[in-house]
Amino acid sequence: MNKSHAPFARSTAATAAAPVVTGIETVILDLPTIRPHKLSVATMNGQVLMLVRVHCSDGITGTGEGTTIGGLAYGGESPESMKTNIDTWFAPVMIGQDATRVQALMARVGQMVRENRFAKSAVETALLDAQGKRLGLPVSELLGGRRRDRLPVAWTLASGETARDIAEAEQMLDLRRHRIFKLKIGARGVREDIAHVAAIKAALGDRASVRVDVNMAWSEGEAAFGMAALADVGCELVEQPVASTAALARLVRRFPVALMADEALTGPESAFELARVQGADVFAVKLEQSGGAYNAQRVATIADAAGIELYGGTMLEGAVGTVISAHTFSTFAHLQRGTELFGPLLLTEEILTEPLDYSEFELTVPSGAGLGVTLDEDRVAFFARDGIRKTISLTGGKV
Repeated sequence: MNKSHAPFARSTAATAAAPVVTGIETVILDLPTIRPHKLSVATMNGQVLMLVRVHCSDGITGTGEGTTIGGLAYGGESPESMKTNIDTWFAPVMIGQDATRVQALMARVGQMVRENRFAKSAVETALLDAQGKRLGLPVSELLGGRRRDRLPVAWTLASGETARDIAEAEQMLDLRRHRIFKLKIGARGVREDIAHVAAIKAALGDRASVRVDVNMAWSEGEAAFGMAALADVGCELVEQPVASTAALARLVRRFPVALMADEALTGPESAFELARVQGADVFAVKLEQSGGAYNAQRVATIADAAGIELYGGTMLEGAVGTVISAHTFSTFAHLQRGTELFGPLLLTEEILTEPLDYSEFELTVPSGAGLGVTLDEDRVAFFARDGIRKTISLTGGKV
């Protein structure tokens, strides 16, 4: 063989030997929550997770997760639609493809599957988990390297009852688990919501930070009144009070309280537009909403360039979705407003063999290969829709 062609020959051989995707498996889990979780758009009495496993020819399997807040009440995807679309449309595009070139494979998926950001995030997570296991590296290292090992975690107070929310916050402070609290408001009248926030902030005082999330429930006029009143009672941040980017831009910096974009932030393109019109002080970056870890990093880069602060948001994911978010947020150059990665703590049931470490007001980012967590397969089987739990129920046994 001509020596000049040797490097090319080795490259071709390496590519031919690269592990490929051999199968994709999805399952729906129905998990109970510790209490109803009330938002302006829905009340959640449980959480539904879609788990996806990507099997590779080298015997390695990666796991990802997709979920939403309140089913279709929040957006255009549900765990059920994610499962259907991954089974029907993603799998044929992915099977037989190089499993090690994650971004190239996701670009291929993007060419063949439009939208479906949440489903794409779940599949990308599974590919990253598999590649991390293959290389013996945490996913954070595949994403450029972590800058922090622990992340501050906020807790959302969303029972809808003032006294109960205060008691819950006091418990979290006593446990040293959370000292940043976000209140879900917008389902009631503005004045009633303000009184609710004021009572909670007065009870907690300087021991805790209080923020609110309106989930787009207010008109611009209501938001102008509400933000001024919230600033007066000690609220430090208001999340997505109105729906449109234009209205956010008209509200931002009018009041001594930070304005955070959430639902308006759907990936790099929307991040650029929000930055262009100066429509937010803070970005709530969510992996699923962004379309995956790599897109979330692009959103963070745009925010940094525009002088916009960052907050690690949640779709109330379970353990797998929370961990990929933690790995990603750990790589951000700045994370001024902390994170909200409390999703697994809202669930009454554990699906990992070893629970995540929430302590001293922070979450520890796992350091093992891939996502660094292991599913408890018996628990997954038990809570799978139409699985063991359903069988027990149908036969009259205790669930």
